[in-house]
Amino acid sequence: MSPNLLEIERSICALSLEEQEWLLTRITKQVQDKKQIGSKFTDAKYMHEQLTAMASDLQIKSEIASINEEFKITESDGFKKHEY
Repeated sequence: MSPNLLEIERSICALSLEEQEWLLTRITKQVQDKKQIGSKFTDAKYMHEQLTAMASDLQIKSEIASINEEFKITESDGFKKHEY
């Protein structure tokens, strides 16, 4: 253990039971929040990898082209195209 952790432990021991419980609750919440954020980044990375794989899949590209062709008439239904 690092000297810093040992010093923190000594400081925690000097706290009252009520203060230790409060600190424990705060630390637990912070750890849970960090885990949740880490999970979101992991999920986002996984989703990006899946989308990248799909974008290069020839069958998916073919299906998208087919869908676009099928809805081509709908796209020309009289509404003006907006450029963004």
